[in-house]
Amino acid sequence: MNTEASSAALAVDLGATSGRTVLATYDGSRIAMRELTRFDNPQIPAAGHLFWDLPHLYREVLRALTLVAQEGIQLSSIGIDTWGCDFACFGADGQLLGMPYCYRDAHTDDAMPRFFAEVMPAQEVYARTGIQFMPFNSLFQLHTLRREGSSALEAAARVLFIPDALIYMLTGEAVCEYTVATTSQMVNAATGDLDEKLLQAVGLRRSQMGRLVQPGERVGVLTEQVQAATGVGAVPVVAVGSHDTASAVAAVPAADDRFAYLSCGTWSLLGVETKAPVVNAATQAENFTNEGGILGTTRFLKNITGLWLLEQSRREWTHGEVPADINALNAMALQSTCQSIINPDDARFAHPHSMLAAIRDYLDETRQPLPQSAADYIRVIFRSLAHRYAEVIATLRRLTDVDIQRLHVIGGGSRNAYLMQFAADATGLTVVAGPQEGTALGNVLMQLRAQRRVDTLTDMRAIVARSVDLCTYTPGNK
Repeated sequence: MNTEASSAALAVDLGATSGRTVLATYDGSRIAMRELTRFDNPQIPAAGHLFWDLPHLYREVLRALTLVAQEGIQLSSIGIDTWGCDFACFGADGQLLGMPYCYRDAHTDDAMPRFFAEVMPAQEVYARTGIQFMPFNSLFQLHTLRREGSSALEAAARVLFIPDALIYMLTGEAVCEYTVATTSQMVNAATGDLDEKLLQAVGLRRSQMGRLVQPGERVGVLTEQVQAATGVGAVPVVAVGSHDTASAVAAVPAADDRFAYLSCGTWSLLGVETKAPVVNAATQAENFTNEGGILGTTRFLKNITGLWLLEQSRREWTHGEVPADINALNAMALQSTCQSIINPDDARFAHPHSMLAAIRDYLDETRQPLPQSAADYIRVIFRSLAHRYAEVIATLRRLTDVDIQRLHVIGGGSRNAYLMQFAADATGLTVVAGPQEGTALGNVLMQLRAQRRVDTLTDMRAIVARSVDLCTYTPGNK
């Protein structure tokens, strides 16, 4: 019998390339975490499209629960966070109606102009939602599927965002968690609930989306079937900040509110916390987004193409050409003096056949020196990201009244010292890097709040600061 904890929380953290489950215990001061499982989350190419293998993710959750039971650990709760925008369709009998589309599928490439021309002008959509225009937002995905005659959408009794879909499969409860719902561009910024006019525009009824729940709300318990299959008991399932960025921002170890945050992974999500959505002509012109945060906050931010650029580039280098270890990768990049810069958000980098070719094409068009080695490409990517961070922070200062004194970086990219120093130099800010496992930590914090063991956002951030080691980078520090 494992005596690791009389009661532990299980965080299910699913990203766009991989997933993991984390066991966490809280001693009243610090959170200790242990990774239980890790697994791939591959995009499935089929019938000319890209899909997610939702049954695979569900099986991985069941596998983690089975391991928990085998170790004799008593679970106090479970929370699930995932990427945003994507959704699954379920029939009236609860059956999954096909694999969910992946947001990187090209079928929405022209979705926004079609929607604005056929349904509602862009200005009205933004005024209602305050959400950044991106072609894969759920609003445009749904309009595309409806226009193309999707059989799954036509038959759907439930349309649930990915974390809500997994909660439904585990508990039988159909919910619509607020933070992930806001990524859809279908939540009304004023009311905080799904916008009836936008739902009607894509042919949906409010009842299909599940009841709205807030982060930190207990939504149900594991079904008897799941209990029998895994060996765990009637464990409560908590709606955490179900959008992974919402959970990550909850784990920013800030001592005050004078900071910007950067969730640094496949995507770079850079923003500030505000007390209410910031929706006006200027924020629309800059295409900033107002996503739901925890405890009544708004995440006012910009989505930036992030380490996707490096991830896709590495696929093209031969085995051994680029080291897997991040420190070795940094040492390699330090050998380069290439000064070229790309715009990470240029459309050509969204899903290119070759990322290296896309980078070369951009630099050729802008008449900049072309990379000659893998080290050159890595330096171009990191410097370009840091340059983009500086641009966005300058815009945040102009659009909000937040007095930005520091940049808190969370997520996997926070352990990349080379990128962090570039960010400090480009922004002129002190960069506080960590926690790397911010999303899982935020997930656990909201479970603790559901258990009434943690109350305020200040308390949560103090717990994080006590629980993790942080690195600080100052401008000009070599």
